[in-house]
Amino acid sequence: MPNESLHRNETIAAYHQFAGLSKPIHPLISVVRFDDIKPRMTDRPKSVVNNFYSVALKWNFNGRLKYGQQDYDFDEGVMVFLAPGQVLSVTAGESHEHSGWLLMVHPDFLWNTPLAKTIRQHDYFDYSIHEALFLSEREETVIVGIIEQIRQEYQAPVDKFSQPIIIAQLEVLLNYADRFYQRQFITRKITNHKLLDRFEAVLDTCFESEALQDHGLPTVGFLAEQLNLSPTYLSSLLKSITGQNTQQHIHGKLIKKAKEKLSMTDLSISEIAWQLGFGHPQSFSKFFRNKTNSTPLAFRHSFN
Repeated sequence: MPNESLHRNETIAAYHQFAGLSKPIHPLISVVRFDDIKPRMTDRPKSVVNNFYSVALKWNFNGRLKYGQQDYDFDEGVMVFLAPGQVLSVTAGESHEHSGWLLMVHPDFLWNTPLAKTIRQHDYFDYSIHEALFLSEREETVIVGIIEQIRQEYQAPVDKFSQPIIIAQLEVLLNYADRFYQRQFITRKITNHKLLDRFEAVLDTCFESEALQDHGLPTVGFLAEQLNLSPTYLSSLLKSITGQNTQQHIHGKLIKKAKEKLSMTDLSISEIAWQLGFGHPQSFSKFFRNKTNSTPLAFRHSFN
């Protein structure tokens, strides 16, 4: 059906046309108010892919956004970060009334700048929609102030300082977002610790079943899927709570199970390696030594 089709905007100008906006002042960067975006017709595609970075700050969104299999209802002000190529599905309410800011930056604008290499180091560009950043009133003021500065700068006459100034402002905006996400991890302690408990339960199940023998170690992607989270968000969350990312938790659980089997059973090193999902005993021995500075056999002998 037409309204289920995928629409791709290769340029910011294409998005302006798609959203019913006037032509952008600059071909590679734009800041628009959501108030100015015209309501989409019912035959417009619901899934959109933009070939540029998008940073959205929204209030009072009358509808739902979907990323992958996740729906999120924007009842209050939030920030969402999308990298080029991400699929975003929108199911808006009849009035489609919401406010806020949309900052769009084409990768070509970042060309030959340090930010071109570092922008994807900001993990939230890989988060899902339901992992949006909720801002306090003070934080909203900071973000809006930076966005308005960027808007003023790219609307001014272009000179040799224009791009460096905007790039610097973008870096400040992204660094503040990093700070505010860390605050969100801390202030949502109850919710986050419940997620940690669920994560530990899923991980325990993986190691208590025979899945390791059949499928090997659980992947970060598998664990994140079980928790309804994106892999990057899960690792960031775990890092903020425990100091270790998802992969480190998996390896920690593996070493714990290996030590239990080495100290409490008479299984051979090969049998233990097989039960823990290793195809070869040598791989298990190398992994164990790298993590503990001891061979499996030496660890076992320490209990005799």
